[in-house]
Amino acid sequence: MTGTQNSHLWSLIHAERQALADDLASLSPEQWRHDTLCGEWDVEQVVAHLTAAASVNEWQWVRSMLGARFRPHVHNQRRLVEHLGATPEETLNRFLAVIRSTTAPSGHIPAYLGEVLVHAQDIRWPLGLTKTPSIEALTPVANFYARRDFTVASRTHILGLHLSASDGPFATGSGPDVTGSTLALVMAMAGRAAYLDQLGGPGVSTLRARLHSSSS
Repeated sequence: MTGTQNSHLWSLIHAERQALADDLASLSPEQWRHDTLCGEWDVEQVVAHLTAAASVNEWQWVRSMLGARFRPHVHNQRRLVEHLGATPEETLNRFLAVIRSTTAPSGHIPAYLGEVLVHAQDIRWPLGLTKTPSIEALTPVANFYARRDFTVASRTHILGLHLSASDGPFATGSGPDVTGSTLALVMAMAGRAAYLDQLGGPGVSTLRARLHSSSS
């Protein structure tokens, strides 16, 4: 990936972080404690996780994973706690401070764009917030998720299926069709079963069974 492509992806990351921050600015105290699509984390914890993700470089990540005995959930929880404020306002201020960060544990920049996009929707969906990431930002994430398992088992989830976006250029694979918005396809590849009802085609039942199996 060229420096120009990397620069463009970082600009998309910064824009999506800012869009999420704009949504967070109007949340009530109760909304900050609301459940998300991200396991047991509430809204404030997901925001702290995003701050941590924008604050840990490669060597810090290696040291943290060594300390966690290569258990990602332990690493994530420890770094989350570091960036959790005493109040939601402080947690938001810490997130605001890293909006333009270009720090990441590796050079897989589409994956870190995906982290922002997916976790933003983890927050928005349960709160009924309607802001949608741009197709420009979603498409490189969809292509990356289709090529490999990284932080999520995205490629495994869609093996033997043909995915095509109804609102953008993304298409991949062969087999039974799964069609829908680029956002719904990205979220489904990331394991978010809540988005399956927005997809159509004979391959959806297979994808649903795989997501159910991976979460049980």
